[in-house]
Amino acid sequence: MNGSKTQSVWQHVPEPDDTLMIALLGDWRTGVRLPSKGDVQAALDDAKAKRVRFDTHELTAWDSSLLVFLSRVIDFCSTSGILVEEEGLPEGVRRLLSLSRAVPSKIDPVGKAEKKSLLYVIGETGISFGHGIKENVDFIGELAIACMRMVRGKAKLRTADIILVIEEAGWRALPIVSLISLLVGLILAFMGAVQLRTFGAQIYVADLVGIGMAREMGAVMTGVIMAGRTGAAFAANIGTMQVNEEIDALKTLGVSPMDFLVLPRIIALVLMMPILCVYAVFMGLIGGMVVGVGVFDIPTVQYLTQTCQALTFTHIGVGVSKSVLFGFIIAFCGCMQGIRCGRSAAAVGEATTSAVVIAIVYIVVADGLLAVMTDMLGI
Repeated sequence: MNGSKTQSVWQHVPEPDDTLMIALLGDWRTGVRLPSKGDVQAALDDAKAKRVRFDTHELTAWDSSLLVFLSRVIDFCSTSGILVEEEGLPEGVRRLLSLSRAVPSKIDPVGKAEKKSLLYVIGETGISFGHGIKENVDFIGELAIACMRMVRGKAKLRTADIILVIEEAGWRALPIVSLISLLVGLILAFMGAVQLRTFGAQIYVADLVGIGMAREMGAVMTGVIMAGRTGAAFAANIGTMQVNEEIDALKTLGVSPMDFLVLPRIIALVLMMPILCVYAVFMGLIGGMVVGVGVFDIPTVQYLTQTCQALTFTHIGVGVSKSVLFGFIIAFCGCMQGIRCGRSAAAVGEATTSAVVIAIVYIVVADGLLAVMTDMLGI
C-alpha cells in the first residue's frame, strides 16, 4: 500500500494479466523517504502479480536512492518468482543496475583446479596466440598512423619527453652496460684463448673478441639489458597510467596516447641503442685485451694491431644495424604491453613480465634471422 510519506514518489497500479505497474513520481534524490521492504511486499501481495513493470514518465530527477528502491523490488521479485521488466526504466538506471549485479563468482582457494584435456589446452593456446597476433597487428597499424602524423607535423608529442627518455635510457644505463659488456669480453677472450693455446694461436683471441663483440654480442647483450631495464620501465609506466585512467583522460582531451606516450619512447630508444652498442663493443674489447695481455702474455701493441686488422667497418655496421632493430623491438614490446595492460596492480606486473620476455624472445629470433641473411648476402 502507499503510505502518506511515500505517496509523492511512487504509485502501484494493478493491471490485467497479473501485472503490477509501479509508477515512479517526482524527485528521487537524496533525502526522500524510501518505501520499505514491507511496502513493496504488501503491494505485490495485494496485486497477486506475476509480472512487474515500471512507468517513469513523471520521474523528474533521481540518484542512488532510486537504485536502492529498485534493488529491493528486484531482489524480492527474484525470490518470489516474479518477472521484472526493466524496459520502462531510464537507460542510465538500467546500466547501473546491470553493473551492480556484475559480481565476479567466488573461487574456492582450496578447491582443486579443473582438469583440462590436451585438446582443450591446445585449442585455448591457439586462440590466445591468435588474439596476440591480432593485438600486435592492431598496435603496428596504430603506430604506423602515428608515424605518418609525425611526418606531416600533426603528431601531439613533445621534444622534452624524447629528451627525458633519452636521459633515462641513455647515460643512466651506462654502468650496467659497462659491467656486462666488460664481463662478456673477458669470458669470450678466456674461453677462446684456452682453446687456441692448444694450437699456439693465442693471438687470434683478438679476432674472436673483436668480431664477436662487434657483430653479435655487443648488440645482443645491450638489447637484453635494455629489455630488462628500459622495456620493463616502459610497460610499468604506461601500465600504471592505464590503471589510474590517465590514458582515458588523454583520449578524452583529444590527445592520442600513441603520439604522446609511445612515439617519444620508440624514437628515444632507437636513437640511443646504436650509441650503447658501440660503447658495449668498446668495453668488450677492453675486457678481451685484459685477458689477452694480462693472462696470456700477449704484447699490447700486437693485440691492438691484430684487433684493428680483424675489426672492419662492415662488422661494426652489422652490429649497429642490429641494435637499431633491437631498440625498436624493445620499445615496441614495452609500450604495447603497457597500453594493453589491465586495470589492476597485478595486471601491471603481468604486463612488465610479458614485455621483458617477449622482447628477449623477439631479439633472439631477429638476431638468428639476421645472421642467416648476412651470411647469404656475404656480409
